[in-house]
Amino acid sequence: MKKILGIFTLLMVVCLFTAINNPRFLTPYNFLNTVRWTSLFGILGIGVCFVIITGGIDLSIGSVIGLVGSALAVLLTQKHWSIPSAILAVLVLSAAIGLFHGLLITRLQLQPFVVTLCGLLLYRGLARYITDDQSLGFGADYEGLRLLVVGKVPIPFSSTISLPAPFFVTAAIALIAAIFLNKTIYGRYLQALGRNELAAKYSGINTDRMKMLAYLTCSVLAGIAGILFALDLNSIQPSGLGEFYELYAIAAAVLGGCSLRGGEGSILGVLIGTALLRVLYNAINILNIPTHMEFAIIGAVILAGVITDELVKRFAAKRRAAQAAAAS
Repeated sequence: MKKILGIFTLLMVVCLFTAINNPRFLTPYNFLNTVRWTSLFGILGIGVCFVIITGGIDLSIGSVIGLVGSALAVLLTQKHWSIPSAILAVLVLSAAIGLFHGLLITRLQLQPFVVTLCGLLLYRGLARYITDDQSLGFGADYEGLRLLVVGKVPIPFSSTISLPAPFFVTAAIALIAAIFLNKTIYGRYLQALGRNELAAKYSGINTDRMKMLAYLTCSVLAGIAGILFALDLNSIQPSGLGEFYELYAIAAAVLGGCSLRGGEGSILGVLIGTALLRVLYNAINILNIPTHMEFAIIGAVILAGVITDELVKRFAAKRRAAQAAAAS
């Protein structure tokens, strides 16, 4: 809880600083746009949270988005599949990718970093191959489907306030994920696996199955996000769709309290971390900071957050050790 309060406080400080320097930050349009993008990236953060909790990593998320978005555009505009069939096909594709990762990591004992790094290259290449490396657009034929992203849902008991549709998609996913991690035995299995895999295995937990579940969840959520990102842009560029998105997802998870050592993570923290990154990106644009400083600023904030987290952990460990020594 202390980590969540800390990252939330930092989010409020950045919001306040940006609003003071440019009141446009508080306009309804800017607010709703930030909420929409936070929701889209939040889906990715939740997915990667599952993997990081197990002590793993997934670097292929951005390329999965590119492949899913490209495949959806090809199936709808070139193959003329029905909307339900096309969406089901790309979700099955993303699930197959997750199972593929899980099998390589559990059966062949390959390192997650290597497996997903190869996936990053492989899926990007496949996306460019199936589209002949050409941009594809949905045109005006799928405006109803695009409401999943660009649509707005009125808030009950209010005739003036509406929230972007992705907000509700992300809220539903976050609620299910939080219940799974905190209220089910399998959620506790995942956290036990991340804390000590050998101990988890000796306690009777099927660690291989839990790892496969984590990578399957991550890829499926990347697939859902890929559909939404593709519909939002309405034009697919296979070489660019989803590029570097895995870094934003991992950064949001780490800022939100997920330990890269595994065994620790919070869905609420991930969402707040995602919001912080999107607000930082928004602040860079609104405050006319050179855009080529974007990655430098975000990287500095992430590094500061990780260093602070490590120092707090060391201080807490020393304090517990001192208290134990004094008690004995």
